[in-house]
Amino acid sequence: EAKDEKGLLSNPRRNRGCTDIMVFLIFVFFLCGMIFIAAFSVTKGDPFRLVYGTDSFGNTCDEDNTDRAIAGVRNSGRNLKGRQYLFYMNIEEMDTSMRICVNKCPENDLVTPRALFDFSQQTGSLLCRYDVNLGDYDYTNRTSLGPCPVLPVYKSESLLNRCIPRELIQIKDWLKSNVANNIIAHINKSNIFNKALRDLYASWNIVIALCFLAVAFSVLLVLLIRFMAAVVTWLIVVFTVLASMVATAFLWWTFISYKNKLDREEQMNIPLLEVDINSEYAFMAFSASATGLTVILLLVVLALRKRIALAVFLLREAGACVSAMPMLLIQPLWTFILLLMFFVYWVTVLAFLCTAETPSVTEVGFVVFKEHETVTYFWWYHLVGLFWICEFIIACQSFVISGAVARWYFTRDKSHIGFPILGTIGRLIVFHQGSVAFGSIILTLVKIPRAILIFISKRMKDSESDCASFCVRCCCCCLCCIDKCLRNLSSNAYTVVAINGKNFCTSARKGHHLLAGNALRMAAVDSTADFVLFLGKISIMAATTAVSVFWFKSQEELHFYAIPVLLVSVLSFFIAHCFLSVYQMILHALLLCFCEDCDMNDGSSERPYFGSKSFMVHVSECGRKLNDLSRRKEDSCTDAESEAAQV
Repeated sequence: EAKDEKGLLSNPRRNRGCTDIMVFLIFVFFLCGMIFIAAFSVTKGDPFRLVYGTDSFGNTCDEDNTDRAIAGVRNSGRNLKGRQYLFYMNIEEMDTSMRICVNKCPENDLVTPRALFDFSQQTGSLLCRYDVNLGDYDYTNRTSLGPCPVLPVYKSESLLNRCIPRELIQIKDWLKSNVANNIIAHINKSNIFNKALRDLYASWNIVIALCFLAVAFSVLLVLLIRFMAAVVTWLIVVFTVLASMVATAFLWWTFISYKNKLDREEQMNIPLLEVDINSEYAFMAFSASATGLTVILLLVVLALRKRIALAVFLLREAGACVSAMPMLLIQPLWTFILLLMFFVYWVTVLAFLCTAETPSVTEVGFVVFKEHETVTYFWWYHLVGLFWICEFIIACQSFVISGAVARWYFTRDKSHIGFPILGTIGRLIVFHQGSVAFGSIILTLVKIPRAILIFISKRMKDSESDCASFCVRCCCCCLCCIDKCLRNLSSNAYTVVAINGKNFCTSARKGHHLLAGNALRMAAVDSTADFVLFLGKISIMAATTAVSVFWFKSQEELHFYAIPVLLVSVLSFFIAHCFLSVYQMILHALLLCFCEDCDMNDGSSERPYFGSKSFMVHVSECGRKLNDLSRRKEDSCTDAESEAAQV
């Protein structure tokens, strides 16, 4: 651009136009596809099947099925509200037995027809087929196919909403006939995904409450950084190390107590649920991973302890920007609300999609559900939507914050900046949704192959082909590096787009050239302030995870709560990232504006810098200190080599 036009950078580019229109249109069509999948899933699926199960006639327990009657199936389409437990006519043959929904499991052993009649009359829990009158209980057939249960009916309790005998050893010849193992095998037939989704559905309110707890931790930490940067910087480091150690100890304690419980049951010849065994292995993996990460964290803190002091001034400068635009701190709250709303929508559609099955009738007249032929393709589409839309929401936050910081930086009279945040949001909606969608789809296209390769790598752990396993791991590592590079490139591109209004690729190239010419100055931010903020995210995640372990452990109805714990850990880190990334984005935007300022001005009276004098001096000072530190290390290594040569 001409030099006389560079002064226009104090305001947004006046001839700003829409950028990356083609990508924006693709994004709109993709959203239409997501809406179609949601409509298909809601019409075909029923998530309550995951929680309460279905009877032999295709009715979902504890639900009104009058509008879902299956043609040609007797007793289908019944209102079963209040009947949330599945009862089997013959507990010894669960796979072939008729099952119905009841509102209460038998509280005592029912040996005679009269005892069966009395229990049904007193409790209202009818244990015969729905069309059998209570007065006909004495002389109705009692077989595995109904209509009344095979006697005796054992004293039962609910296990995953199934009426299971409380004392399996009371069943005649239970060891010889392998009844207990057959019961557990029947329950284990549902795949691991359904079990995890069942626990997620049962604990969704706890997960949301823990998300708000992570929000409270994040807001508190952001306010402390704003007003007490010098003290909080070191407090974050100390607290992160302590929180990581405490969270690791909690995970080991949970794993050991879980293992001891299962060992006691195994010694008593009690068959183990597969979901409990998987939960034990999951907590063992969590504990080992947390231990390794804690050790790595300690080593990194020891290595960078001298550079952490450099982050204090940079956080103070970011605090000055926040003081001028305090509404910047609220931006992550909107991001969190949008992400939470989208996550609730995505999980809800997933639950419907998981049960979008077509009913079929067996030879004996029972109903079984089979997966719809198009659901497999919808799974992948829905998964891509999760990555792309989450990245899009986070990218919108990055654009708004970067644009507001650029507007503040390139305004000489900072007391008259107007409403930079609202102005940036307006320009995002009107002009630059295509650029944000472009940056987010690039990250999505890297994330999906990486997730697939990670899944393949886990499947190949027991493979005899070491070469193939090694190649897959190398590909995962390469994709991880590409993801990090593209994420940094996209963040810089959003700042340049907000400044000059050009398309994503042009802005990404310009941002890269600016940073490549000021690599040492940028290292001051990347190796100090970013590291401190990363420790803050880890501390919030560790504290929230510790609370979640205690909370989920107290819920007896959850059997595979390792998945909710993992989900809370990921969401808490995501929430902490949304809040603490405000300072991270401000620092990166300030440094990029600083590079653009140095490129366009020389500090003379004709072309003065836009940045404050203290900020310009300190960034250069950080670069000089890092240069001196590296030179000192090189000199010490050279002296050591020369002394060894003299000896």
